[in-house]
Amino acid sequence: MTTKQQKILIKGSIFILFIALIILVSRYGPQPFSVFGPAGENLGRFYTGRRRLARFLASLDPYSSAAFILFQALQVVISPIPGELTGVVGGYVYGIAFGFLFSTVGLTLGSWVAFELASIFGRPLAERFVPEKILEKFHFLTTNAGIIVSFFLFLIPGFPKDYLCYVLGLTGMKLSNFLIVSTVGRMPGTFLLTMQGASISSQDYYTAIFVAAVSGVVVLIAYLYRADLHQWVKGIRGMGR
Repeated sequence: MTTKQQKILIKGSIFILFIALIILVSRYGPQPFSVFGPAGENLGRFYTGRRRLARFLASLDPYSSAAFILFQALQVVISPIPGELTGVVGGYVYGIAFGFLFSTVGLTLGSWVAFELASIFGRPLAERFVPEKILEKFHFLTTNAGIIVSFFLFLIPGFPKDYLCYVLGLTGMKLSNFLIVSTVGRMPGTFLLTMQGASISSQDYYTAIFVAAVSGVVVLIAYLYRADLHQWVKGIRGMGR
């Protein structure tokens, strides 16, 4: 099999997976589903209902873990859907170890799909999922998307990481580099969300509150100094030229 054929096979598999994600939610989700329009808001409410999502996953046993991984992937691809509570549900339903594993696999899968979609269809497709203001703000990444810069962006709490997958898909970054950066960069935040969910499940509310407080403080600091962080990241980009 030639390299070109391998790439076609990989990209074809991605689109089959993406269609499967949509069919899964359309068939089993409690609300109608659409990538765009009012029905998409119903899906968003489904994702943000922790107990509702937990009950739904439990009803799919023994396919629960596979469904959760697909849901995690979908919330990356349809980036306006909030993923924080989905991460908490992973810990709530599966515990720390498996919750973290399933979330990481799902987020990596979704990041890959978003990256490839932007890489194949370019900016017109990215604009359907990413606000124009975000694309313009981080346009500098399309001219020099260094691995270190991207890694720091994935590490920053509260940063729109799902949007970043589309932005980096426009840069020509190697897929292998992107997968390493996006997967490892997401891990600290994913672990904290998983720990919070597992603590709630075990009724260890002190730990859950502590983790939530720490996460909130870090996000607040990142928000207050967002302009400085943006300039700092651009500075790192400049040194890497």
